[in-house]
Amino acid sequence: MAQCGQKRRAEETEEQRNRGLSHTAQRGLERRAEETEEQRNSRLAVMAQRGQMRRAEETEEQRNSRLAIMAQRGQERRAKGTDEQRNSRLSAMLQHARERRLYVIEGQNHHQIQTFYAARTVLN
Repeated sequence: MAQCGQKRRAEETEEQRNRGLSHTAQRGLERRAEETEEQRNSRLAVMAQRGQMRRAEETEEQRNSRLAIMAQRGQERRAKGTDEQRNSRLSAMLQHARERRLYVIEGQNHHQIQTFYAARTVLN
């Protein structure tokens, strides 16, 4: 049974293969469009778990290769991007940095307030 499928796939043209993959992708989109939020969360949790297991088993060399491929794809994506996309990405990075600094300042203020009240309690 499996050998028949392998033989059929070996003989199919690239166009036939792409059509089959496109059809499979379309069915997946339709299935995901109909799923409930609970089903979606479950599917994503399973995917995340599989990814964690795969990464836990990979060697240092495999990890480095995976990260290098990710970095290369990011560079290619940025190279293809328009000025508008670049500006949007930089704006998002700037906003994220501002939020991070704000959280640090809030954390420092919280620590200073706690220290003040702790010192006041000790002095009383």
